Amino acid sequence: MAAPKIGLVLGSGASRGWAHIGVIEALEKHGVEIGVITGASAGSFIGAAYAGGGLDQVKKFALDMDWKAVLSYLDLAFPRSGFIEGHKVAELVELFTKIDQFEDLNIPLIMVATNMFTGKEVTLSQGSITQALRASMAVPGLLTPKLINNEWLVDGGVVNPLPIDVCQNAGADIVIAVDINSERITNKKNPPQDADWVKNSEKMEKKRLEVIKSWTDKFGSRGKTLGSKIDQWFTREAPSPHIFEVLGSSINIMQKKIEEMNLLTHTPDVLLSPRLGDMSFFDFDHAERAIDEGYKCAEKSMPQILSKIDDFSSQN
Repeated sequence: MAAPKIGLVLGSGASRGWAHIGVIEALEKHGVEIGVITGASAGSFIGAAYAGGGLDQVKKFALDMDWKAVLSYLDLAFPRSGFIEGHKVAELVELFTKIDQFEDLNIPLIMVATNMFTGKEVTLSQGSITQALRASMAVPGLLTPKLINNEWLVDGGVVNPLPIDVCQNAGADIVIAVDINSERITNKKNPPQDADWVKNSEKMEKKRLEVIKSWTDKFGSRGKTLGSKIDQWFTREAPSPHIFEVLGSSINIMQKKIEEMNLLTHTPDVLLSPRLGDMSFFDFDHAERAIDEGYKCAEKSMPQILSKIDDFSSQN
């Protein structure tokens, strides 16, 4: 009996990307061996860490993360083409994997990015992992685009947030896709206001102000005005959504609609949809919940996954 080449598709989804960790842990628990990984944006990041042998370190990093840590990795620079340079985010992969070249990964990995001028989907599977990651995660308007092979590239989620077709074209016999956008559009307008939430919010607010002060110090005489503007963007009590929330929510909706259309023509063998509808774009400090939900979702579908594997093996 021949073992199938199993492809794992890790979708884009910003902070919800932590759910991919839980999915992978469940697959490993049941001995499901992955033969190829395709990813977009957050999915590219987790895919690179897993393929490079650094998933445990990423999990620890995620669980230790709070708002201060989140903001410290947003290297705010106000460049011409985006609010955040994104160098620190990409460099995290080097810290966790010690691998910089696709060719040295334990599992073949293909990242998806988008040519910002032509709208063409660009697949990245050779050369520098960190450079490719900067492109695949370059959320338009937030992170600056990345120039690779004379193409200005942005987030792969712009054209293909769940690259199932890329995985199929890579020769996967069975495709498991993780859609962390399944509940992207939610009716939940406000966060819960219970005592635990308020206490945690106050703690995060203190740390947020510390980071804002450090940013303000960097900008000299104009720092006070800049700090005030940043404070307005992030405050939870503002009368209107801050700019990052507007961009994040708009991208959420766009990617969800694209996924719905793509799933009509490219269907995975198993589709996993963790329920994370109330997690916002920048809720990176909610890793424990996202990881747990990813794990539970994969466990629930494990009989289907194992059945697909058995059926393929018995027929080949």
